[in-house]
Amino acid sequence: MLQVGSLIDGKYRILSKVGQGGMSVVYLAINEKANKNWAVKEVRKDGIKDFEIVKQGLVAETDILKKLKHPNLPSIVDVIDSDDSFIIIMDYIEGNSLNKALEEYGAQPQEYVIDWAKQLTDVLGYLHTRTPAIIYRDMKPSNVMLKPDGNVTLIDFGTAREFKEKNLADTVCLGTIGYAAPEQFGGMGQTDARTDIYCLGATLYHLVTGMNPCEPPYEIKPIRQINPALSEGLERIILKCTQRDPNDRYQSAAELMYALEHYEEYDHIYRQKQKRKLGTFIATTALSLIMAGVSIWGNVQAVKKNSENYDIILSEANEVQDYYDAILTEPGRVDAYLALSNFVTSDYSLNKEERQQLDRMLIGLDKTNRNGFTDTIHVLEELKRESPEKYDEVCFNFGWDILAYYENNNDRERYEAAAKWLGIVRDNGTEQGEIAAIFCDISDCLKSVESLRGSKVISREKLRQAREQLWEKVQALFRQAENYAPAYQFYVLDEINTIINNYAVDFLNVVNGTQLVEFLQNVRENVENLEQYLDLKEQTQELKASIDRTIARVQTAQS
Repeated sequence: MLQVGSLIDGKYRILSKVGQGGMSVVYLAINEKANKNWAVKEVRKDGIKDFEIVKQGLVAETDILKKLKHPNLPSIVDVIDSDDSFIIIMDYIEGNSLNKALEEYGAQPQEYVIDWAKQLTDVLGYLHTRTPAIIYRDMKPSNVMLKPDGNVTLIDFGTAREFKEKNLADTVCLGTIGYAAPEQFGGMGQTDARTDIYCLGATLYHLVTGMNPCEPPYEIKPIRQINPALSEGLERIILKCTQRDPNDRYQSAAELMYALEHYEEYDHIYRQKQKRKLGTFIATTALSLIMAGVSIWGNVQAVKKNSENYDIILSEANEVQDYYDAILTEPGRVDAYLALSNFVTSDYSLNKEERQQLDRMLIGLDKTNRNGFTDTIHVLEELKRESPEKYDEVCFNFGWDILAYYENNNDRERYEAAAKWLGIVRDNGTEQGEIAAIFCDISDCLKSVESLRGSKVISREKLRQAREQLWEKVQALFRQAENYAPAYQFYVLDEINTIINNYAVDFLNVVNGTQLVEFLQNVRENVENLEQYLDLKEQTQELKASIDRTIARVQTAQS
């Protein structure tokens, strides 16, 4: 065994032991002349039965890696075959395996998993397009290193092989049960690129659900059965990757990469359907309460030419710029702002471009002056001077639209976008202000929780405090909701369920599981009570079913 401080091949000074496997020990070393750290993998000949067979595998691994150059793969710089050991000098990968992340924190955030999936798919695409193709065969969380910069590196090529097209079957079936494809265990032909796609799908399943496919019940279920808040698009991708028949999987890494880059398109179709159901209700009840007394097309008595132009522009508007033009004509009138809000959410969804069209009000609209130059008109400031109440109404309405309709799978980003508007009215002393204040506080809490979870050096005390604050704000929102009109209550209860479902693990770190389930049952009871006020039988049934799934998720996570 190598000793700390010893010098290997006159170049590599051993600094410390960093890991040990069944047959090898890995050390951190430094090339003192180049002042660069390296990993030194030592396999001792003594104590290993059939060392020559083991050596053949090591030589095969090093021969493969020597040929490769990819940012997500380690490089081998030296191989030293001495009398008593076989030593490999390779890149030192700083960080920890994804398996360690799972052990410490459980299921990983979906957006992280998708980013890692794209990086790993890119690596597989690179390997599969070598001549001959290289089949990795052992993708799993413990073989993926997560570096401090958030990128991943694929390690351990001990089971990789070069693809030989005429082989009818592999002579050696290697891999890890649970992650390995069926064909890795014989009887289904040789492994190929689709084998790696299966292994990656199983790895993604473990990462995003926290459910280890190597443990009972040894199955890969649709991920939304475990966590309904996960992406339908990602669910479809994982299910297709892990089909038993290789012909039913993605046929190449390029095909899989395309699916990963467009996974949100599945979610968009699904969420559009759900938003239409809830949106029809909100449009006819909740927003009518916000906009009570306001007639968008109003019977405005024209006393000035400007007002006549305003009404004509507004009545004929069919694109965003038309509403901008109406607002610029009379910035102090509220009608065009609310009409713009209705226009961009007319399909009960709000994409990124439409959200930015609302946000444009915050920086002002451009208007050409008499000299042909462009002036920026701060229209909201003019509305505020004309009517502070209408100004607050517009800001609340825009924030509510973003919260309710913004097509973004990340709750933190959705809340953060809405808080830009809701923060304006949070202290105005009205019911809308109280609602806005709590949603803004939740936005701050979500931001704190996610930033602390994703930091390189996690402060467990700060993370605990952030989780406690989030729990307190969710409880406050629930208590406050009882004072709201039924339409508001319905939407707020839906948001509470969504937050608890998406952050169940965070809540269970600061609140007893039984208490969290009781809280959700109270939320469900309040939804039931709303049925007597609202003609929303289908929507309330769906929300109650969703709350039941959240309760099941909490109970599963607790156990």
